[in-house]
Amino acid sequence: METATAFRSAFSICNKTTKASLGGSDFVRFGSQLRMSPSGIKLYRSISHVKLSNRKVAFGSRKCTSIRASLSPSESGGSAAPIAPLQLESPIGQFLSQILTSHPHLVPAAVDQQLEQLKTDRDAEQQKEEPSPAGTDIVLYRRIAEVKANERKKTLEEILYALVVQKFMDANVSLVPALSPSSSEPSGRIDTWPSQDDKLERLHSPEANEMIQNHLALILGSRLGDNSAVAQISKLRVGQVYAASIMYGYFLRRVDQRFQLEKSMKVLPQGVDDEDSSIQQVAGEDIRSGDRSDTSFRSTQSHPELSSWSAGGASPGGFGQGIKPSRLRNYVMSFDGETLQRYATIRSREAIGMIEKHTEALFGRPEIVITPQGTIDSSKDELIKISFGGLRRLVLEAVTFGSFLWDVESYVDSRYHFVAN
Repeated sequence: METATAFRSAFSICNKTTKASLGGSDFVRFGSQLRMSPSGIKLYRSISHVKLSNRKVAFGSRKCTSIRASLSPSESGGSAAPIAPLQLESPIGQFLSQILTSHPHLVPAAVDQQLEQLKTDRDAEQQKEEPSPAGTDIVLYRRIAEVKANERKKTLEEILYALVVQKFMDANVSLVPALSPSSSEPSGRIDTWPSQDDKLERLHSPEANEMIQNHLALILGSRLGDNSAVAQISKLRVGQVYAASIMYGYFLRRVDQRFQLEKSMKVLPQGVDDEDSSIQQVAGEDIRSGDRSDTSFRSTQSHPELSSWSAGGASPGGFGQGIKPSRLRNYVMSFDGETLQRYATIRSREAIGMIEKHTEALFGRPEIVITPQGTIDSSKDELIKISFGGLRRLVLEAVTFGSFLWDVESYVDSRYHFVAN
């Protein structure tokens, strides 16, 4: 019973994010260590097609660190389509943007080179002796160190982002561009991008796909298979669901990697392969008891993301529709509360910052007004027209984005240790 309770409290990713956003100024909350505040998010343009100002790039030496990004006159006019919503602004980020545009397969080599240089610079800085407390330069010294640390953080965020974008390019999946009404769509719908659901689903294991389908069922309910219906939906809520789905994908990749390892070693906990009614029973207890706590098994009426799509006839249907037991879900239920909390937490500040910036680049800066009662004034909340097929594509992309983020964060940390223990 304690395991089931821990599972429900730590596994409620979508529910916690919406509750946090509706209860205060937080944009998204995940677990206990992740908070996105709109006031702390900056707005960036999209990555544009650029070309290298230096024709020769020597990845085997540190000469590539001196390369700077530049836009040609023909390309600075914005004629080329962006490859991702977020524009990278640091010198290294702009350099990687150019590589992504011209030679995406060289991005890992370029990243390795830049990480080596970052590590060398960090080690050299740590070896410097701090002035004595009596010295007049100590305040300036610490300020310089703080500025350099912030620059490294921003650089690492953009390195992570470039690697995630490169993985999408390797999979031949284009990222959804910044959301805006299409002039070619008479209805004003924003989802004019092509459907790539099959490609996105193939990037996950069969067990992870079962969990993703349950995640989609929680969000879309009875509209899960109705791709053509169009609804007018709060842009802020869609952004919240997108950010929550990134974090869900991050969590899912972590537990799936552990599951696949134990599966190959044949050391899975007893009962994981039993696709019985244990999960459905837990869900049924919540529905019958009318539980309103922060659990992942809640009725539609108590799930703000499902019941408040708003203005357009979006009615997800009853809770639990399409939710199916799975081996991976049973495996997660075998975790204790502490393990679940650890797996459901984004490990680095850089990954958190990158999620914030990508989400805002995609959806724009939300205009949030807090009433004297502490609630969000939705009168200025922008409504967008989007099909449920478009919503499905956004959620699938976000989950995949989170999965890739876990992969690239682990890759970068193996070469430049920045993830806090």
